[in-house]
Amino acid sequence: MLLALLQANAVVMDMDANCAAIDAAAAAAAAAGAAVLVTPELFPVGYAPRRVRAELDPARLPELHGKLADIARLHQIGLVYSLPQITGQGEWHISATLLDAEGNSLLGYSKVHLFGPDERAAFSPASQPPAVVNFNGVPTSIVICYDVEFPEAVRAAAVAGAELLLVPTALAHGFDDVPQVLLRARALESQLAIAYANHSGVEEDCRFLGGSVIAGPDGRLLAAAGGETQLLFAELDDGSAEKARGEVPYLAERRPDLYRSWGA
Repeated sequence: MLLALLQANAVVMDMDANCAAIDAAAAAAAAAGAAVLVTPELFPVGYAPRRVRAELDPARLPELHGKLADIARLHQIGLVYSLPQITGQGEWHISATLLDAEGNSLLGYSKVHLFGPDERAAFSPASQPPAVVNFNGVPTSIVICYDVEFPEAVRAAAVAGAELLLVPTALAHGFDDVPQVLLRARALESQLAIAYANHSGVEEDCRFLGGSVIAGPDGRLLAAAGGETQLLFAELDDGSAEKARGEVPYLAERRPDLYRSWGA
């Protein structure tokens, strides 16, 4: 399976421009043969949590979901995108959705670990674990940005059967060790591939790192971006997670009851 990540600079609250950027990236990724395009956290609205909360009319969200589904359907490519979600109780979550190549929603996820005062002022943390779906024959899951920095979140996806973890993110400049060290460790310890798509440039007061990566289930770096806008590609080999888990059976040899007795 060929994976594609969009690393780009969004325009805060210019949904038309941001969706046009996703549309162009989806066209290019599909032409290259990619099965899925992963886009950054909150990219359709831009990453500015307080402003998004203040200015976004929730009535526009169904239109945005529909426009993104049309992009996936037009280009016949899977698509991961991230938008605010308003619960029945009126809470705002940061969500992500995986669409198939016909624009059908296969999987949704809401962010469990919020990062920093701006996110905490604008959103509420979710509590549901990452679910797993069959995407083009690969058990696939989603977490969002800061979630992936917690081993428990990634391990929950792996224990549920995931072999591919798709991660929309919004990582600021100065956190280089997250994609270069931590992401590879997460992939290795849970023996799944991780595709991590970040913003580039500056949005509001946040300067983004870029540095999007795709890591294999053996921790090997399959592709890495610099700081500029680009499409990043990597091929995920069939059976790579199964092979890694066969060589060193971390998941099979866990002792969760013991760890709980340790207070872990």
